[in-house]
Amino acid sequence: MSQAADRVVIVGAGPVGLVAASYLSQAGVPVLIVEAHRELPQDLRASTFHPPTLDMLDRFGIGSKLVERGLVCRQWQFRDRNEGVVATFDLSLLEGLTNHPYRLQCEQWKLSEELRSLLEGNDLVEIRYEAEAVGVTQDDFGVTLTVRRPDDALEEIRGRYLIASDGARSVVRKTLGIPFEGQTIPEIFLSMSTHFDFAKAIPNLAPIAYITDPQEWAVLLRTPSLWRVLLPTDPNQTEEQIKDPKAMNARLKALCPNDRDYDIVHATAYRVNERVATRYMEGRIFLAGDAAHVNNPLGGMGMNGGIHDAVNLSEKLVQVWNGAANLDLMGRYERQRRKAAVEAVQAQTLRNRAMMNETDPSARRAYHDELRATVANPERHRAYVMRSSMIQSLNDLREVA
Repeated sequence: MSQAADRVVIVGAGPVGLVAASYLSQAGVPVLIVEAHRELPQDLRASTFHPPTLDMLDRFGIGSKLVERGLVCRQWQFRDRNEGVVATFDLSLLEGLTNHPYRLQCEQWKLSEELRSLLEGNDLVEIRYEAEAVGVTQDDFGVTLTVRRPDDALEEIRGRYLIASDGARSVVRKTLGIPFEGQTIPEIFLSMSTHFDFAKAIPNLAPIAYITDPQEWAVLLRTPSLWRVLLPTDPNQTEEQIKDPKAMNARLKALCPNDRDYDIVHATAYRVNERVATRYMEGRIFLAGDAAHVNNPLGGMGMNGGIHDAVNLSEKLVQVWNGAANLDLMGRYERQRRKAAVEAVQAQTLRNRAMMNETDPSARRAYHDELRATVANPERHRAYVMRSSMIQSLNDLREVA
């Protein structure tokens, strides 16, 4: 096989791939991004940015732009449907640890839009749209990615290294035969968006609220223009039954009574997986974001974890590219970020789900009492928000050799 083209190939132009491209090109590394779709989907996917993620995005001048386009949330809370507020967590306790002591509610597509704008005109970055990855091979010199064009023609693309940020159904991961171990959560998650202002109807409601209930938990998230509601749903129902307007309105009215029907401007029902790839690298190929790990959305850690992957990976790959380190350094990327996925992100989101699903009255009381005690103790309160904001997991990874 011929010498590889002198560039890094990135599969996927979502937030993870675009962050990696921004970091690498900023360090002088040429990048080719391969993306199946030209249009940027403006859907309501992830919307929560944690403090350290915004700190990372400040490197590209993006953090402040997202703050201008988003909603700053300095507090978030656990609530009970009947009792009301259980515990309100104050992110201002993170002052001095981050430039952004708050969560930012801002739609994921806005980040992609800002990053695409940043990369436009960058001579070190090429984005090749309408190119669907279908296979990958590698040799001692580099990597060959095979893509399918709209006319079904196949094209081979060469690069020195490849970053797979092509999502949970990653073609690259599957081609490499890397197991994606974990589970599929039984219930279906229904996400609905509405202009209805829950803060005016529910006393002392924070912009981000996790509402426990032995019958049906809920999550309320405020974005700059809408409120999003997340509810668990019977997996035996069809999508048509789940998304029936009357059925969705009935569920929203049960959560928060309303004399009028809710204006549901968007709804999606989806299954959730908790999975982590057994390996994050294979030779010159590296997995990042959903290609490496997926989890439930309770805690807003999916997109954030993917961005953390991209920064960690790119920082090390720049050293390898410049000859300051050999390829063995990338093994530390795998050890650090896989540890974060298993011991921080997966563990936290699974704990959140277990708590939200708890039906035993005594267990629910014990958990609520623990949350109240945590908030009442300044040291425990600060430690809790460090974990839930993903700061602690990043600190812990420094000890991973």
